[in-house]
Amino acid sequence: MATIKNVHGNTVDHLGEAIVAGRYPAGTSVPPEPRLCEELGVSRTVIREAVKSLVAKGLVSTGPKVGTRVLPEEHWNWFDPDVILWKSKDGLTREFLRDLQELRRIVEPAAVRLAAERASAQDIAQIREAYEGMRRAIEEGGDYVTSDLLFHQGLLRASHNRMMVQMSKALSALLRTSFEISTSRADGPRLSLPLHRTVMEAVAARNPSKAEKAILVLIDGAHQDIEQVLGTRKKLPRLGVPASRLKAAAS
Repeated sequence: MATIKNVHGNTVDHLGEAIVAGRYPAGTSVPPEPRLCEELGVSRTVIREAVKSLVAKGLVSTGPKVGTRVLPEEHWNWFDPDVILWKSKDGLTREFLRDLQELRRIVEPAAVRLAAERASAQDIAQIREAYEGMRRAIEEGGDYVTSDLLFHQGLLRASHNRMMVQMSKALSALLRTSFEISTSRADGPRLSLPLHRTVMEAVAARNPSKAEKAILVLIDGAHQDIEQVLGTRKKLPRLGVPASRLKAAAS
């Protein structure tokens, strides 16, 4: 479901996308308030509030006599879903996807180990529900990517670690990139479904070691999918559009 943003949100998007796309390069200043007000048709108050949001995301800094200056990429908050979305609109890179895979390999196995030790009955039920959504999308057609996201978000929540649960919000945008690419491969979702089941069953059986090994197999399989898609030079997915839908399996 698309989110309808207000004037503030649209202004933040406009400026954020321009910065991430390099239209306002690092070290330069964004246009002054009067010019932005005229270009975007908004008040100075809206511009100032939007700039505050961009400061919080690490994209710009402000100060007397220097105005609003764009910061280098290393200052950007790459755990902010908006920053990831703007990057996706600008175009994903091999380096970005490499960073994603490395992050997944560090965070998810640790989270899944904890989930196998701490998951409640409700946690496991939600993970199973997401798995069933993936299965139905494969068999009947539908939105596989969203169910895949819910599955992995459920694993992170089931760790009952505050930091990992908070990270799930940021990881969602990152993970969707991976899932969209995997889904673009013929039979990718169908082949990965048994791997998801193995992870789910290991968590439900309270087997941390088996759960960790299973999620690593899943992550490494996604890495191979990404490398194969990159090798074909297919157009990479963008996160600003609805998730792709699967066609019903042939009977």
